Amino acid sequence: MFRARYGLCLLTAVLVASCGRSRPPIPKEQWRAYANDLYNRGLFSQAVEAYREYLRVYPLSQQEQASITFAIGEIYFERLHDYENALAEYIRIKRLFPESPLIKEADRRIVECLERLQRPADARQALWESTGLDSSQIPKPRPGVVIARVGNREITQGDLEFELNRLPPSVKERIRTREDRLNFLRELVATEILYRDAARQGLDRDKDVVEGTFQAKRQLMVQKLIEREIAGKVRPTLDDLELYYRANRDRYAQRDEKGNVVKERPFLEVQEQVARDYMQEKSLQLYRQLVERLMQAEGVEIYESRVQ
Repeated sequence: MFRARYGLCLLTAVLVASCGRSRPPIPKEQWRAYANDLYNRGLFSQAVEAYREYLRVYPLSQQEQASITFAIGEIYFERLHDYENALAEYIRIKRLFPESPLIKEADRRIVECLERLQRPADARQALWESTGLDSSQIPKPRPGVVIARVGNREITQGDLEFELNRLPPSVKERIRTREDRLNFLRELVATEILYRDAARQGLDRDKDVVEGTFQAKRQLMVQKLIEREIAGKVRPTLDDLELYYRANRDRYAQRDEKGNVVKERPFLEVQEQVARDYMQEKSLQLYRQLVERLMQAEGVEIYESRVQ
């Protein structure tokens, strides 16, 4: 009896799995809405996975396959700044869906990806190969309600939320009302149209822009190196903070106008300040160690006596 039931259960599981492969248990529109929700909530890597699953599981027309592929490329390009994966998606459209109305837009993005990947020769070649960069009016596969349009580019509510979340907390907290958000949207649009006009005038090749781009890239690279080498290594425990507090107890004491200690403040009262001071001091210590190590590796010599 047990074997018979086991065999029946196994057969049922196989049949269910088999049916699942031929007809997905979740309706197509529901899965697409799920992927869109991930995107609109800023879960971009998860949205890419959901869109890929959508392409894999559901029977789609070539037009819709191209549209979803383009949406994945846009996530990589605009949200994750992963230009290699974005480039792969745009090339996929160009080679697998040559009749798609998204071809011109994919051509433009291919050039932009290559430029960001510091491959100007390849970018010029891609530009030459494309038939033109002026995109026709193409319905963009970008999830979210469209709240503005700049030429053929749609700006959605999700785009607005993404840009707001990128702001420093001190700036973001000042945008509270609907009118504040509208003004911020207008600034986004103004920046986009000014950028487009500057690009048309060839200002990307202006010597000041080229130098400024290099300096900004250099500073960002240094910042990323410091974050990688230092920030991840400063993770104090509660014991570390308490030990630091005891060693610097006077720093956190309450003082009168003349600077005399009036009252010692307990650790729990000043714990956040202690943590900030500890992190700052340890980060500076690690920074100096990093610079010293690199100076030795590079054979740096500083002739202090020659400095006027």
